[in-house]
Amino acid sequence: MTAETTLLILAVVGAIGAGVGAARLGGRAAGGWAALLVIGQAAGLRLIEAGPVVAYQHYRSPGTFTEDPIALGIALLQVIAVAGGVISQRSSIYTAIRAVPTWLLALIGVAILGTAVAPSAEPGQYVSEIMVGASLQLIAIGNMLLVAVSLSPPALERLSAAWERMATHVGAPRADRVGLSLAAAVTLVCAALAVFVYERHPHVPDEIAYLYHARYFAAGDLEMPAPPVPGAFELDLMSYEPDRWYSPVPPGWPAVLAIGAKVGVPWLVNPLLAGLGVLLTYLLGWRLYDRRTGFLAATLLAVSPWYLFLGMSFMTHMASFVFTVGAADAVCRWRDSGKLGWLFLAGGLAGCVGLVRPLEAVAVGGVLGAAVLWTSRGRRFVPSCLAFGVGAIAVSSLVVPYNMHFTGSPTGFPIMAYTEALYGPGANSLGFGPDRGLGWTGLDPFPGHGARDVAVNTVLNSHAINAELFGWAAGAWFLILISIALRRRSSVDGWVIAAFIAPVGLHAFYWFAGGPDFGARYWFLVILPLVLLVGRGFCAVGTSRAQVAGLTAAGVAVIASLTAFVPWRAVDKYDGYRGMRSWARAIAADPALDDALILVQGKRHPDFASAAAYNPLDLGDDGPVFAWDRDAARRDSLLAAFPNRMPYVLEGPTLTGGAPRLRPLADPR
Repeated sequence: MTAETTLLILAVVGAIGAGVGAARLGGRAAGGWAALLVIGQAAGLRLIEAGPVVAYQHYRSPGTFTEDPIALGIALLQVIAVAGGVISQRSSIYTAIRAVPTWLLALIGVAILGTAVAPSAEPGQYVSEIMVGASLQLIAIGNMLLVAVSLSPPALERLSAAWERMATHVGAPRADRVGLSLAAAVTLVCAALAVFVYERHPHVPDEIAYLYHARYFAAGDLEMPAPPVPGAFELDLMSYEPDRWYSPVPPGWPAVLAIGAKVGVPWLVNPLLAGLGVLLTYLLGWRLYDRRTGFLAATLLAVSPWYLFLGMSFMTHMASFVFTVGAADAVCRWRDSGKLGWLFLAGGLAGCVGLVRPLEAVAVGGVLGAAVLWTSRGRRFVPSCLAFGVGAIAVSSLVVPYNMHFTGSPTGFPIMAYTEALYGPGANSLGFGPDRGLGWTGLDPFPGHGARDVAVNTVLNSHAINAELFGWAAGAWFLILISIALRRRSSVDGWVIAAFIAPVGLHAFYWFAGGPDFGARYWFLVILPLVLLVGRGFCAVGTSRAQVAGLTAAGVAVIASLTAFVPWRAVDKYDGYRGMRSWARAIAADPALDDALILVQGKRHPDFASAAAYNPLDLGDDGPVFAWDRDAARRDSLLAAFPNRMPYVLEGPTLTGGAPRLRPLADPR
């Protein structure tokens, strides 16, 4: 069975499930529209080219749509059915949207046109894609409206009564069964994705460096012994010196990952953090607003493809997110209790963000620090500020001796020394100018960094959020804008909005948008304010009947995402992403190869990189040593450096076109 057939079957199952569920809740009409929304999204995804390569997704040329008659037929059916449904339900739909101001509808239209697709170098192609992408989004929005307005009055009464019961609670916010269940579910899903899709194996070059870093931290070391032939062990984000080699990335995430590496399950760290992040978001939303908002925010986070796929990875972002939400929750606990210990903890967690992703720490510390300053006016102002500041400094200053060890300067970060040595002074610094950037022409379209770079990077990340925040065919921005505009005003709204603006604004000064790996990953912290604002918006829409109608439509869209978008993204992109596979794990575990020197032929990434992840930290230890067989001179040096190891040649998958081939070096073949 092909992957396309499997994905179609999953989507059909999802459509049947959504249709039957919606029909039982609200009648046959609602069930029919629910089923159409799910199967329509699956069809729309088949018109997109993404794949396991380093590139943004794009719609295929409309002239090629006939090559997939199933997808085209379903898409046309959805267009005709939704158009007819909107006409027949025009009075109900008008009633549903008349509370939305005209200016907001216009803004939503602009957002759909601006974020429906990623920019293309060819203007004609870009316009064509916008028309296709925006049209499919509008049809999906119309389909969701039809689900909402088709619910029967008795169904609305039952659902609204259940929704009102959600508002009742006893005592202060706590980790109750609801929050713990959401957290456990997310951990299990992310762990399953890590095993069955990601193969418990790094795919992005950064992840290999993080794993090396975590492994030697777990062994109690700050670096590794230098390899005898550095050019044969060359990896991205690794610094090579005569007596040592090490990863120059900030030490915070490798230190967290080292906990998993110590017990042999580094792949499980991010799934556990993802579950913890959902629980903390539930508690934070409850403290900031109410229990229902916390529940909606945590639920939206738990079903976000953006969140789930980062939770499956070895990337840094989940640790930064958990520290951020924990710091915000601690500030709220201080606000409610007045205990300065919570502020010290909040500052310490903000400092942890700095050890993981320093630029994000500026955003987190700025917003939370300003909140502390504002809230503490007239009540223990100086002690409050000191508690937060001392906590932040106590943790973040740990980087000073670390920097001194590697660069000799308390403010000299190893990552900056690494990039400047490879790409020149200022290449990776904040700010504007022709010297910014690392020359990644495929991902950084213009040399240097200026206003046009900011514009393109903003559109790229906004499109990624639109597609991957919720994974809905309708996109995310229409719901975000409505939620912000129609929410009830609250004294904390400004801080939540500031938490969105701060990371976006700061990254405008950085030359790179983050690339297509895991959505808008450089903006990942905005996921917290976005789910809080959307959850708040749902709770503020009219009556409870209107709220549950919108929630039902959103629930169907979630089913579509989980049965169409998530499997499609998992299989189409992250399965074998960047050509990386875990084939070297079995070779590394073979006792017969403990004394082997395996010369890997092929590309540095993915052929050598896939194998290098399983090298011993000390190349003199037991276990096979994988080296990159990049030229004859280095091969001779390797053979001389490892005279007691049996040499083998491994032809990588990029050479064989399939599985790697391993043979003794002396084999005449």
